[in-house]
Amino acid sequence: MAEVREYPAVWLQGGSCSGCVVSVLNAVSPNIRQLLVDPVVPGRHVSLRFQPTVMAGSGEVALSVLPGTEADKGFVLIVEGSIPTANPHYCMIGETGGHELSMLEKTCELASRALAVVCVGTCSSFGGIPAGAPNPTGSKGLRAVLAERGISVPVVNIPGCPPHPDWFVHTVASVLLNGLPGADALDDVGRPLEFYGRTIHEQCPRRPDFDAGKFAKKHRDSGCLYLVGCKGPVTYADCPTRMWNSGTNWCVGANGPCIGCVEPSFPDLLSPLYEKICEERLPRLACTTRS
Repeated sequence: MAEVREYPAVWLQGGSCSGCVVSVLNAVSPNIRQLLVDPVVPGRHVSLRFQPTVMAGSGEVALSVLPGTEADKGFVLIVEGSIPTANPHYCMIGETGGHELSMLEKTCELASRALAVVCVGTCSSFGGIPAGAPNPTGSKGLRAVLAERGISVPVVNIPGCPPHPDWFVHTVASVLLNGLPGADALDDVGRPLEFYGRTIHEQCPRRPDFDAGKFAKKHRDSGCLYLVGCKGPVTYADCPTRMWNSGTNWCVGANGPCIGCVEPSFPDLLSPLYEKICEERLPRLACTTRS
């Protein structure tokens, strides 16, 4: 029997709703069992050592796996949720030996030793909803926190509120097959161009309505949803072609405007969500997505 190479992984959860891991658990091809139990690609297996939502253990029993994983060479750190920076006590991942482990300090410690970091969801990628004004917790995306602390490690952002499970699972499979993505495979905010390379607007089946000047006045109307708040023109993702729930539907398909949840500017600069994009704000939005 051929030897299977193990890739240890630690998944930490910070300021989040746990929606991202729930989305990933609904992966279809490969499904979550194939990703975590079977070799996701021949001869290579992801060994998820720590994930608070799905692991049976808790407390010090669960946290006891971290020192051994940190000693492994080549472990991958997966982060879900924003990193509160105003006070380390705003987010704790647990306690061991009477010592509290803050999300801020433990994430930075693990990132400094990791082979790479994968941020799952908009909160860990860019701050997301927890970083919305007035942001009393000082929540930030992990890349910004690591830059402030001078920690250099490859970071791949898989934003979305929540992200499509394919975006995460296929990224992991690609890393196992081909290694870490090069700079030419990522956009300027660290997203894989494979999934975030084109705007929703470019791929939307309602684009002909936009070009013809046929706009919906209410969400239930036919026509382009731009006037009722669609953020598709400034949002980069493949939702129109990939769709959700095994290809069943997606936001615009259900007469809901795209809210731009994969963008660094979400939610503050894209609010109000159900009003037309302020044209004076468009140049600023472009600066936060593409250089």
